[in-house]
Amino acid sequence: MADIERFTPDDRRGIEQLHRRTLGNEAAERLRLHWDWARRNPANGVEPPYWVVREGPTVIAASPLTPVKVNIAGTEVAGTWSSDPLVVAERQRQGLGGSLLRAWDRGTGVALGAALSAATRGRLDEMRWPKSQPLPCLVKPISRRAFRIPTWPVAINRLVSAIALPLVRVVSRTQPLKEEVEVVRRFDARVDRLWKRLASRFILSVRRDARYLNWKYAEPPHVRYAMALLRRGEDVEGYVVYRHLREPQGRVTQIVDLMADPSDERGIKTLARWVDREARMDDSDKIRCYATNAAFRRVLRRSGYFVVKSGIDLTVKVNAVPVPKGFYDSADEWHFTLGDGELDH
Repeated sequence: MADIERFTPDDRRGIEQLHRRTLGNEAAERLRLHWDWARRNPANGVEPPYWVVREGPTVIAASPLTPVKVNIAGTEVAGTWSSDPLVVAERQRQGLGGSLLRAWDRGTGVALGAALSAATRGRLDEMRWPKSQPLPCLVKPISRRAFRIPTWPVAINRLVSAIALPLVRVVSRTQPLKEEVEVVRRFDARVDRLWKRLASRFILSVRRDARYLNWKYAEPPHVRYAMALLRRGEDVEGYVVYRHLREPQGRVTQIVDLMADPSDERGIKTLARWVDREARMDDSDKIRCYATNAAFRRVLRRSGYFVVKSGIDLTVKVNAVPVPKGFYDSADEWHFTLGDGELDH
């Protein structure tokens, strides 16, 4: 009989073997690199938490979790991100995935998931979870190559690029910053004060204090990020985290996290313009940003970004505190970005 239990340190080798059996050798090696970093997550204990299913001494299924502190309109509760449950091939379609999801639901104050598979989402629907919300995607073209599609023929891509050139020249023109921006390698107590001021401005968000942000963006061994602060005198009024990457049809600058007062249009524009400059210096073809908050999206659209189809859905279920009617109907006053969860790792 298979037992569902919490992870213990003795399960680490079994978890690595499970990753190798379900996702391949490369995934198992990535997990090994990822493990020590995950242990330093300020929201968890000594070891990264998992729900595991053992059959004798063998781990045959597991649900990886990432603990976070979740802000609900100024009230903080414990939550966890989860990805799809991992189940060995010979034990699939036996209800283990659903059992792991129910254990996750019972054991967390706020359950969070992003880009979950259709199979996982189907199980959550059977469990009567709230409907998922899209994580909106915005893109700003800064070269005519931004409109290329990998599946299109070269001739079509060249034609579209030529047609789009006048539009690109308009939306990508250089704009003055008008505010002071400071590049940093780590966040400090100024960001703690920023989060304390802004937490109540979002109905739902992950706590973004300096300790968490440094773990998330300054310390991961597998991804390198750039970070910049919006300064007004000695105070920090916002920050942006971004990185540059190559995709099949060109270079992309990805805004991974963005924080400011949602009503501070001037500050948000300054951070966006800073990333514009950084993207041009890296010869990127476009800038991409995912953001649920409607106020941020409005400012980005005024800064030359276009809303495009998003392939990422956000799953949320609050267990720790009552939420008002209509809480799950819209994510416009939530604050989630690509950097939340495990999407950019």
